[in-house]
Amino acid sequence: MTQPISRYPITALPDLPADIRDRILAVQEKAGFIPNVFLTLTYRPDEFRAFFAYHDAVMAREGSTLSAAEKEMIIVATSALNGCQYCVIAHGALLRVYSKEPLLADQIAINYRHAPLTDKQKAMLTFAIKVSRAPETIAEDDYAELKTYGFDDDDILDITGITAFFGLSNRIAIVTNMQANNEFYTLARVPRT
Repeated sequence: MTQPISRYPITALPDLPADIRDRILAVQEKAGFIPNVFLTLTYRPDEFRAFFAYHDAVMAREGSTLSAAEKEMIIVATSALNGCQYCVIAHGALLRVYSKEPLLADQIAINYRHAPLTDKQKAMLTFAIKVSRAPETIAEDDYAELKTYGFDDDDILDITGITAFFGLSNRIAIVTNMQANNEFYTLARVPRT
């Protein structure tokens, strides 16, 4: 049985504003499919634009020292805690692509503390989890701990921005009942030889 990709209506591509349609078609050309998050968010075009503008700001910030894989680690770890199936599956796939490690996303989603990560990456995820679950408890000790691993204030803000943005994304995905594309389930599961 095929489940709808969202509980909200999906606007047909020809009926979308040109800027949104062009963005979706560019993603389709690069990925080979249209991730359902793009289609789901077409329901409210202004929010689509704002969502992806902030996404691009935190995920592609010039000067960020976090690798693409580390950014995806943050998303997978916090999305798993928030119970966001779409984001764990979709960003787990991206983590497999960027890390070239077919098991890592699953390991992080279950328990990052037992995943084969560096101490620095575990410290990053510990902070991200705290930002996600108990931001009111963040104190100077948390910043000092990150700095012992070489993170600076911009890195800390990157970790925070990614965590906060995907907290928003998780909630939208859950409420819209957004379904992950089948392509995400198998993407980069088998290492290239």
